[in-house]
Amino acid sequence: MNSFLWTIRREPPAYLFGTIHVPYTRVWDFVADNCKRAFRHSNSVYFELDLTDPYTISALTSCQMLPHGENLQDVLPSDLYRRLKRHLDYVKLMMPLWMTPDQRGKGLYADYLFNAIAGNWERKRPVWVMLMVNSLTEADIRSRGVPVLDLYLAQEAERMKKRTGAVERVEEQCHPLNGLNFSQVNGAGGAPGSLCTGYTQRLLNEAVQTPGKRHL
Repeated sequence: MNSFLWTIRREPPAYLFGTIHVPYTRVWDFVADNCKRAFRHSNSVYFELDLTDPYTISALTSCQMLPHGENLQDVLPSDLYRRLKRHLDYVKLMMPLWMTPDQRGKGLYADYLFNAIAGNWERKRPVWVMLMVNSLTEADIRSRGVPVLDLYLAQEAERMKKRTGAVERVEEQCHPLNGLNFSQVNGAGGAPGSLCTGYTQRLLNEAVQTPGKRHL
C-alpha cells in the first residue's frame, strides 16, 4: 500500500511521515495503518514546529507583522485594500451562518472566532494576509475547533508520554516567506524592496474575487 511514510533502516528504526495542515478528521481515516502503527510504537516524535509550545504561537504571530509600525494600507494598492476590507466585512457578517451547532454548543462565538483568525489584519504582511484570507472559507470555518493533523499528533504524543520536539525554529519558517516580498519574485511585478510584490498582490486579488470562496 502507498503511504506518506518513509523508513530509515537502523536499530531501532526511524520514520519520516509527511503531514498536511488540515483538520485531522478530514484525513485520519485515510492515513495508512503502517503510519499509525509506527506512531504508536515510536518513543520520540519530532514535528515541523512545536505547536504545543506557547512561544511558537507567539513567535509566529510576531513574525507576521509589518515592520516599523507600518499598516497594510501603506503597502497595498488602494483599490485592492478597499476590496480586501469589504471581503473581510462580508466574512464577518456571514460567519455566524457558517458556524455549526456543535461549535455554538461548545461556546464558540462568531466574533471571537473572527478575531482569533483575522484580528489585527491591518498590521500583517501581505503574504500572511493572503494565507489568512484563504482560510476564511465556509468549509474552513466549520472545521475550526478541530486540531490540524500536526497538532492532533502532537497532542496524542503528549498523551502517550512520548518525547517530543521540533526540527525547525519559527524563524526558519517565517523568514523565507517574508523574504518572498523582495527580489525573488520581482519579475512578477513587484518593485525592488517592495513589501507587497506583484505576485502576492495577484494572489490576494484572486482570493477576494468571490466572497467566501477559495481561488488558489
